[in-house]
Amino acid sequence: MTGVWGERLSAVLGARTAASLAQLDLHTVQDLLRHYPRRYGTPGEFTDISSLRLGDHVTVMAQVRTATVRHMHSRGGAMLEAVVTDGADTLQLTFFAKRAGVLRRHEDRLRAGRVGLFTGTVGEYRGRRQLTHPDYLIVGVDTTDEQEAVLEASRPIPLYPASASVPTWRIGQAVRTVLDPLTAADVPDPLPAHVREREGFPPLLEALRGVHVPGSVEEAERAQARLRYEEAFVVQAALARRRAAREGLTAVARPARAGGLRDALDARLPFPLTDGQVAAGEEIGADLARAVPMMRLLQGDVGAGKTVVALRAMLQVVDAGGQAALLAPTEVLAAQHLESLRALLGPLGQGGMLTGAADATRVTLLTGSQGAVARRQALAEAASGAAGIVVGTHALLGEQVQFADLGLVVVDEQHRFGVEQRDALRARGERPPHTLVMTATPIPRTVAMTVFGDLETTVLAERPVGRASIATHVVPAGNAAWVERVWTRVREEVAAGRRAYVVCPRIDANQVEEGAEGETGLTSVVDLAARLQARADFAGVGIGVMHGRLSPQDKDQVMARFADGRTPVLVSTTVIEVGVDVPQATVMVVMDADRFGMSPLHQLRGRVGRGTEASVCLLVTGAEEGSLAWERVTAVASTTDGFELAERDVELRREGDVLGVAQSGGRGSLRLLRAVRDADLIAMARGDADAVVAEDPALTDHPELAEAIEEALGEREGFLEKS
Repeated sequence: MTGVWGERLSAVLGARTAASLAQLDLHTVQDLLRHYPRRYGTPGEFTDISSLRLGDHVTVMAQVRTATVRHMHSRGGAMLEAVVTDGADTLQLTFFAKRAGVLRRHEDRLRAGRVGLFTGTVGEYRGRRQLTHPDYLIVGVDTTDEQEAVLEASRPIPLYPASASVPTWRIGQAVRTVLDPLTAADVPDPLPAHVREREGFPPLLEALRGVHVPGSVEEAERAQARLRYEEAFVVQAALARRRAAREGLTAVARPARAGGLRDALDARLPFPLTDGQVAAGEEIGADLARAVPMMRLLQGDVGAGKTVVALRAMLQVVDAGGQAALLAPTEVLAAQHLESLRALLGPLGQGGMLTGAADATRVTLLTGSQGAVARRQALAEAASGAAGIVVGTHALLGEQVQFADLGLVVVDEQHRFGVEQRDALRARGERPPHTLVMTATPIPRTVAMTVFGDLETTVLAERPVGRASIATHVVPAGNAAWVERVWTRVREEVAAGRRAYVVCPRIDANQVEEGAEGETGLTSVVDLAARLQARADFAGVGIGVMHGRLSPQDKDQVMARFADGRTPVLVSTTVIEVGVDVPQATVMVVMDADRFGMSPLHQLRGRVGRGTEASVCLLVTGAEEGSLAWERVTAVASTTDGFELAERDVELRREGDVLGVAQSGGRGSLRLLRAVRDADLIAMARGDADAVVAEDPALTDHPELAEAIEEALGEREGFLEKS
């Protein structure tokens, strides 16, 4: 990005201000102007001081009641104590200095009756909440002239996502410095003018002024609506281009063959296919029969039977003379898939063996940790076509891996792979293979429309018959009797010949797992395993340990010992979150459950209840009742419907967590768009974007839109594939 829009903040605001803003990952004019206010304060509407929690970094709007400077005889120096109020509760502000004169400036500004924004970390002294040396801005006073002061005191006050070192009003001042001199020519607008006019949206510069310096709340809301629509439009235009590009490609049609391996599998399955599995198979089968590359998302709740659906698709391709590759995110999961497929296929998967059926194929495993001999054999079977199905990890993406005729790529747990990795497989051969993306993380329809808009979506909503029920209970960590009952229940299940998972958020006391960095007091795998081994009631009970530092061989060994019952209790990190299938496992204990998101908790719960025995999931949490963390955990306990949880998750989480910052980590992340709330707007943007791309596929007449797509999707396209 060139011009003023892409100019470095150091050149506009100076090195010192730019350095402080860089801590918020704001580096250019565009970065700063896309850093939208989180909310708006209205003069006269004060913060509820009673809701402040110790240790929180807060920005409080309140009225000054008193401010007094006094000498400290016991320790020397001077102290200013001010009291601010929301009309009901009070908060103390404390400033220290060596001399009283230094504090007179604060005393003069903090006059009784004035309203200010005060930012700092909530502490406590003698039972009173306080902010020590808070940064602050006095409304209507900290302005350049009287006219500006009157205006400032009457309009909404933007409150930005800020940090301890960069308070919200400093961000606002920087925004004004950058924004005020801009002209429309300085701000490239990705929304085509005819789309803007038809939908009644203002130009981008006007929207930026409306969101950063609104004259009223209504003006801010109008500006936000335009910016939300823009986010949806840019993503949908990118997806429209991907769909158009795919329609222009030619794949090898792989129609179903009567009497082939797929029919033979159906005949030998020990259970009937659900109606959902049959319908999914028909949708996927029809796509495979076309000469256009299939791009389909198969999403199903935990235990919905996606593996069988995928296997039937792979066999349709094998029946048509092609090969299928199943890409799994971990070696543990790849090995699990290999065993599952071989068990389902039986003689149908034993091609070239004495025990194989007449027209059997072969299922081959290819991973990075294989020995040289096994790897050479797997490579040869893939290249010759002897293996109709090749299961593997990212090792399948290596240049040396060749296929005789790759017709279908199945990507399991899509969110673990970036677009580059997926496209590396799709690019194999003269014509791209069909692609089936599977996820066990249910996605609301509205999120799927936003995130997977270039994929056709198939949903498996039912669970196969015969699966056990799972009861989920929240266990407050502070209730010693309840926690003790957790371990008694684990011991009872083990005594009955069953298995138990115990999941912790970190490996040991020295290293935290992802998402828990900086936390103290969290349960670790190493410590908890030792504590369980030391319990008298666990004497003689084998306890396994599983985490990401183990080698692939060690992981396989640990899982084998757990599955066969030699170590019926497995203490683990979330490496067992996905795909691990041990039907004898009937207990899932999650320690510090509030440290995990709703989707991971649901995935972990899905590791039990895979057999016929009733199962239980126990969520141990120290979260306070009424907190957001408590809401998340209790929501998981309230339902086993993953799609219902996914909708709830989107509503509870901030949009950055769902569609941006936490997943793409880039400046191009979605900021204002919320998939559930903005479903209608997303649909509108999709229609508009489709029309623009249909008329101008290369976006030659819309360079601003093309640049916005390139800029945003340089980072966000990975997120489109991973979310």
